[in-house]
Amino acid sequence: MLVTIIILCEIGLWMLIAAGLVSRYLLHRPRLGAVLLAATPLVDLLLLTVTYFDLRSGAQAGFTHVLSALYLGFSVVYGHRLIAWADRWATHLLQAGPRPPALHGMAYARSCWVDVLRTFASLLIAAAVLGLLVLAVGDPTTTAPLLDAWRVLGLILAIDVVWAASYTIWPKRPHADMRQG
Repeated sequence: MLVTIIILCEIGLWMLIAAGLVSRYLLHRPRLGAVLLAATPLVDLLLLTVTYFDLRSGAQAGFTHVLSALYLGFSVVYGHRLIAWADRWATHLLQAGPRPPALHGMAYARSCWVDVLRTFASLLIAAAVLGLLVLAVGDPTTTAPLLDAWRVLGLILAIDVVWAASYTIWPKRPHADMRQG
């Protein structure tokens, strides 16, 4: 059931973003759009609440509970950036605004290293959420797998570091259409 809630929260997040952008650009209701975009953290709150009650009701902690904490951490840290990205593309596509610039070369590598810091922050939030769930539920036999999630968090950070290092060593080249224009 928790996997379904996580999927529904992801769908709900994108629906709020889409509704906010449609309100802002197609309906010309910028305040409504801002309210809808600002409501996206409510999705995180819902997911955290459902995760807590799932564990509190005696469910054995597992991967879905860890996934819930990861989703929350990534949403908190990357959520604003995701909305800004969608807003730039909506401006470009719906109001003939400038095309969002594509990064390449060392600018892209620097962006990747900044993302490593963001990922680290999101993993810290996920770890804190997992720790709080362990404390709030208060049943070590039920929540023990949440403490084993540290390996998953470390693996995610390692993948992000390798990603950034690879683009530092082999910088991203501009697309062919960018080189011609």
